[in-house]
Amino acid sequence: MQIISGTMEFECDMHTAAAIGKFDGVHLGHRKLLDRILKAKEDGLAAAVFTFDPPPGVFFSGKPQAGLMTREEKRRCFEQMGVDVLIEFPMNAQTAAIPPEDFVREILCGKMHVRYLAAGTDLSFGDGGKGDWRLLFALSRKLGYQVEVIDKILYNGREISSTYVREAVHQGEMELAAKLLGAPYMVSGRVMHGKQLGRTLGMPTVNLLPEKDKLLPPNGVYLSRLNFSGVSLPGITNIGCRPTVSDSGQMSVETYLYDFDSEIYGEYVEVSLYSFCRPERKFSDVDELKQNMERDIREGRRYWEQE
Repeated sequence: MQIISGTMEFECDMHTAAAIGKFDGVHLGHRKLLDRILKAKEDGLAAAVFTFDPPPGVFFSGKPQAGLMTREEKRRCFEQMGVDVLIEFPMNAQTAAIPPEDFVREILCGKMHVRYLAAGTDLSFGDGGKGDWRLLFALSRKLGYQVEVIDKILYNGREISSTYVREAVHQGEMELAAKLLGAPYMVSGRVMHGKQLGRTLGMPTVNLLPEKDKLLPPNGVYLSRLNFSGVSLPGITNIGCRPTVSDSGQMSVETYLYDFDSEIYGEYVEVSLYSFCRPERKFSDVDELKQNMERDIREGRRYWEQE
């Protein structure tokens, strides 16, 4: 997958089928859009995703916002789906002020050579967010591209959106998040060396430090699977700051894997969160911590054996 990032000076070398948006979380509604541009590859078009960096909400508010996906997670997701070109267009005062018609003519048509556009009903672009699917339709015949408007997908009578997914994650409702995303919510990163406390207690864990801009569910213990190098292993994950053994406040994601004791330091892994078990607690001492970890592990094993 070609990644074009941080520049306005680019030109795609093929005609494209494109989707525009933030794509935070790549939920089922996003996937419906992406399916359309991926299908257009059958007609000889390159599948292109156009997104903004930073996202408009971050730029206009001036405040960092935790996302459902980090940049790395989003890139890997698009590549795995078969996207050919990812454009991370710079969002700044200059680009935010581009008139919507100029955005279509100069960027979508002039730089991306768009022949097909999949547009959501809530699409907005250009100065003041005044560009929408109606403008795309109005310019399509003159500029020589096709537009398809993709309706929202509903779940429990509500439109699936990144906001809906964020609410589920905030509340620790991982089963709901998985239904909206089409896959379990996950946290990813490189495996790092921890303090080896789990190994000392006979329960070694795979440790990650999550990115600061990654939205995490409530601190606690979760049923999980760890995925790396084409392997998926059942486990149980603690998300939090380990209050029993540390007062640093550093967030960590620590996963105990069943019947696994290999060294995978430095590997890129994804931890998929299936279900919330209990909140994180500060125990009176390491012995009480160990007893609770053993109980969590037993309960997790029963869950995975029933799957």
